[in-house]
Amino acid sequence: MARNKEIEIDTRLGRRCIDAEKVIRFPRGLAGFEDERDFILLQIRPEAPLLILQSVNKPQVGLLVADPYSFLQSYPVMLGEAEQKLLQIERMEDAAILVTVAIPAGEPEKATLNLTGPIVINHKARIGIQVPQGVEGPAQINMHSLKPVEPAQEAGVAPGAEPAV
Repeated sequence: MARNKEIEIDTRLGRRCIDAEKVIRFPRGLAGFEDERDFILLQIRPEAPLLILQSVNKPQVGLLVADPYSFLQSYPVMLGEAEQKLLQIERMEDAAILVTVAIPAGEPEKATLNLTGPIVINHKARIGIQVPQGVEGPAQINMHSLKPVEPAQEAGVAPGAEPAV
């Protein structure tokens, strides 16, 4: 097998060459994109804490994501035995955790971290899944103030709304 095979894909950030060995397979897809299975993580800017989880096959499917631990001291993610087996991990420390970020159009100060559906990735095996959580506490946290989003504010951003990039 050839190493470092590059493929060219269209993304929300334009045309990019990516290392085919860095493609992450989501056997179940993602919420709202169940038919999309192959994604790549793209850095927006080197200093930015945000990434785009970009579909390899559909340029319009790209989710803004972040490492929740860059913003929160504690964010417990629960995985069942079947999910650990699917991810091929024995403990949570073997996986990376990401959460989706929603940014209302024209209001970047209202960017929120969605804590209800973390994305768990085994980087070694290049496998990922989205794991719905029964979150104790707020479902969304304002990324800039780290305060819970009030239910009235949540209603303004539809769950799964495509983030502004």
